[in-house]
Amino acid sequence: MFEDITEIAGQMLILDRTAHLEDVDALYPFAMDELLCRRTGEGGPPLCHIWRHPRSFIIGLRDSRLPGAQQARAWLESLGYRTAIRNSGGAAVPLDPDVVNVSLILPKRGAGDLHFHRDFERMYALIRQALAATGQTVDKGEVAGAYCPGDYDLSIGGRKFCGIAQRRQAHAYVIQAFVIAGGSGRERGQLVKSFYDLAAAGAKDGDYPSVEPGTMASLDELTGMGPGAADTFAASVKEVVRSLQTAAGVAEAASRLHLPSEEEIREMTVKLTHRYTPRTP
Repeated sequence: MFEDITEIAGQMLILDRTAHLEDVDALYPFAMDELLCRRTGEGGPPLCHIWRHPRSFIIGLRDSRLPGAQQARAWLESLGYRTAIRNSGGAAVPLDPDVVNVSLILPKRGAGDLHFHRDFERMYALIRQALAATGQTVDKGEVAGAYCPGDYDLSIGGRKFCGIAQRRQAHAYVIQAFVIAGGSGRERGQLVKSFYDLAAAGAKDGDYPSVEPGTMASLDELTGMGPGAADTFAASVKEVVRSLQTAAGVAEAASRLHLPSEEEIREMTVKLTHRYTPRTP
């Protein structure tokens, strides 16, 4: 998976926050990734940050500029969703405890490290390996009708269960994947379709994804992973990362780990909120 950065893979630390399901700001985990990425760029270790988030709806920057975006956000919030505009690439994505998010936080190897596809390939390889025991083939490539569409949609049997985005800083970058582990992919797809029905009223075709709910599915639906699919998948990801670690690498990396404080995360959450909130005319 990390053939070209074997030393980095050996030093990768796991930050498992899947048990943290407090009802905090929807941008909290993105603020944490932003700060962790900054630390890695300053000499901190590479990280695999695994996290979940309670009932939230994350909106892409392009989505936020749609004519009815504010009305659509108000509708979601009336249903009990926290909403926020993401600072990484990608479009609208609902999050809940059955969605496992994986962030690979890696240092750039030089000013010319701009190999976006290679970065996505690393996440694809990680998830494919984590699912190897299911016996299912994980395909990559855009799934027509899926929400948050992209060249690195991951699917099984033609239905998407994972999307990948990234956020790049001066000296490090984050590759983020959302993985629908449990529950109904169709129901989440219908929620996103309803969001766009409101947000995109009056917009031109092509300015927003055309979502077909049946193109989405969870790992439980696709592989029969069963109850606790989120925990099962997260454990598989950790197992893959641990297989790459070396004792010396982990010890050295741990000496460079400096996690952000709660105050720093809250401050970054506020900054991201203001930075990506569209200005009204």
